[in-house]
Amino acid sequence: MKITFSCLFVLFFAAVQAQQTPFEKGTGNTTTTYAELIPFYKRLAAAYPKQAQLIQAGPTDIGKPLHLLVLSADGSFDPGKARAAGKCILLINNGIHPGEPEGIDASMMLARNLLRENRLPKNVVICIIPAYNIDGMLNRSATSRANQNGPETYGFRGNARNYDLNRDFIKTDSKNSESFQQIFNTWTPHIFVDTHTSNGADYQYTMTLIPTQKDKLQPILADYLQNTLLPGLYEQMNRKGYPLVPYVNSVAESPDEGVTGFMETPRYSTGYAALHNCIGFMPETHMLKSFSKRVDATYKLLETYVALSSRDALDIVANKKAADAAVKMQEDFTLEWKLDQSRNTEISFKGYEARQKPSAVSGKARLYYDRSSPYTRNIKEWNHFVPAASVRKPAAYVIPQAYARIIALLKLNGIAMKRLTRDQVLETGHYYIGDYKTAARPYEGHYIHSSVQLQPSSGPVQYYAGDYVVEMNQPGNRYLIETLEPQATDSFFNWNFFDAVLGQKEHYSAYVFEDTAARLLQDNPELRKKLDTRKAADPAFAQNAAAQLDFVYKNSDYYEKTHLRYPIGRLASTASLSLH
Repeated sequence: MKITFSCLFVLFFAAVQAQQTPFEKGTGNTTTTYAELIPFYKRLAAAYPKQAQLIQAGPTDIGKPLHLLVLSADGSFDPGKARAAGKCILLINNGIHPGEPEGIDASMMLARNLLRENRLPKNVVICIIPAYNIDGMLNRSATSRANQNGPETYGFRGNARNYDLNRDFIKTDSKNSESFQQIFNTWTPHIFVDTHTSNGADYQYTMTLIPTQKDKLQPILADYLQNTLLPGLYEQMNRKGYPLVPYVNSVAESPDEGVTGFMETPRYSTGYAALHNCIGFMPETHMLKSFSKRVDATYKLLETYVALSSRDALDIVANKKAADAAVKMQEDFTLEWKLDQSRNTEISFKGYEARQKPSAVSGKARLYYDRSSPYTRNIKEWNHFVPAASVRKPAAYVIPQAYARIIALLKLNGIAMKRLTRDQVLETGHYYIGDYKTAARPYEGHYIHSSVQLQPSSGPVQYYAGDYVVEMNQPGNRYLIETLEPQATDSFFNWNFFDAVLGQKEHYSAYVFEDTAARLLQDNPELRKKLDTRKAADPAFAQNAAAQLDFVYKNSDYYEKTHLRYPIGRLASTASLSLH
């Protein structure tokens, strides 16, 4: 009997050890490697097959699959059935920047403890992406995060193609982004959490928080976020020993002069989530606190999200349904936001005194934070954004089938589309690109556009059987508006999806067109008058023979109608269309 008991004890001890995470087995300053991560989740799912399922979701640029752990108290792993049952769906994303790995380790402990302690809420399905940027997680070093206090080694920010994946949620250059969007739009989460580590000022807090910007979030969701969810998070985290503060985005060198809110555009994970009426969060632990403390704070925050999602599940689910219904009917949409610098509030802030001392490098004065002089005082927060550009939605967009990449992204994001059954000339509203700025240097693989000026026009345009018609009567309206309207900050136009229309394809030889232009002016008094008016108003133009010839060309039928014409049309009605 003693031998049997000893064997059982050894087996039990081995099982407990096997359930420990690499972080727990380590020194408190080590994070899980990718080689350890997926086997841990496989063992966990195998140990709890009725409550946990590890799904292989799709490819990444490094050639390894993206995984999703689904935790469901009743063993139902079907997203449609979960929604039908009224369950709240919480999606946690880790390792988008693998040098910020706290969420990777905290989520492992969270999943294990919820299963082992039988604490899975019955009204919440918890979905965990163990590591999103697998590529960067495999590229480990101890030096790429120069300002960070541990862990000993960690992953790299860029993925296998050197993309920052937290800038890739609209342009979708990476396979990682495609696989993430497949997960997101399959499960349609109500709450989304993307774990990070900060890089900025020094202060007393271990955990800071970036929620979806309240002014851009659908108002039903914004009201719940501001008045219920955030107060709950702040209160519970304070009780757990990790008081929260808004992400410290300082207006000056130190936070003493105040902080501003963060406007996450759709290129970012939480900005993308907001397009789908999902409340998003970027928790940012403080890079100078010990790694063990940062992991513990992240673990306790994730636990709190689970608890609040369960507490408010009925409201959270009802709010998203109401928000989806409201967006289907919404007429006007904001395309750009700007910070209202005339409005601020005061928040209590626990900081360290910012001081100056001579630099050991340059001998000049340098900033440092004096940790021997902590303080608690009120500082200003500017966190009110107002619309900078807006647009009224059309009845539908018509998209030429030639733009296959855009069609694929719309499908990936759950957008309902129909197709023309025959060739048709459609009366559409359309834009000509009047002016725009282009970045002088590439940003995430693109020379992105900004400050787009449009010249609205209308008229008949030829479309063909198989071209797509996207009616603006669906919950995805906001995704459509913010990708298809050229002036939107992260529109497909600004990310260079339509650059071919910016180049003129046909031109003329001046010595030949001179005679043609003379005949055009003789036969068309209105064109002659238009030219003379321009010459009278612009002396430089009046002295420029080439510019005048080009003016006649561009105001004639010889000039191509597609030059600078944005190829997606706006329809006032779909009643006359032949669709399937």
